[in-house]
Amino acid sequence: MNILTRLFPDDARTYEGSNIAFYGLILFAGLLIFRSTVHWLFWEFGLHTIANVVPIEGNPDPMRLVYMFFSVWGLEQVIRTFLVIVVLVKYRGLIPLMLLVCSLEWWIRILHNYLDYFPSLDAQYTNGITPGVVGAPFLGVILLTLFILSLRKKND
Repeated sequence: MNILTRLFPDDARTYEGSNIAFYGLILFAGLLIFRSTVHWLFWEFGLHTIANVVPIEGNPDPMRLVYMFFSVWGLEQVIRTFLVIVVLVKYRGLIPLMLLVCSLEWWIRILHNYLDYFPSLDAQYTNGITPGVVGAPFLGVILLTLFILSLRKKND
């Protein structure tokens, strides 16, 4: 089995991997739809209620800039979610590639917390842990498992 031919198949319309990976990506797409919509359109609710980030006061209001970046991040997530949906509907042969990309995102989130190079939020900016921090290890393992399953042919 050549991994590159599974990631970039000659016919992207044909999926030969596990049905578990296919249905797992559908469930993950549901999570992506919720997450991207909240970040893009309900930035204040998502940032303070879900992510537990405390408002920062100042003049000019620094939260307008934070909300803008949060909303732009949500728009980027909407675009990636759209790509996942296109793959699920039309180009199922690219499911392994989508699962690899999604796995990388969540594994990098996990590593990000352990590297001092990247800026991160500490206790003075939050009043709780974000769902992404709590869920990253679980989603990382699930997505990696789905990726591996997507590489296997149904008759393997």
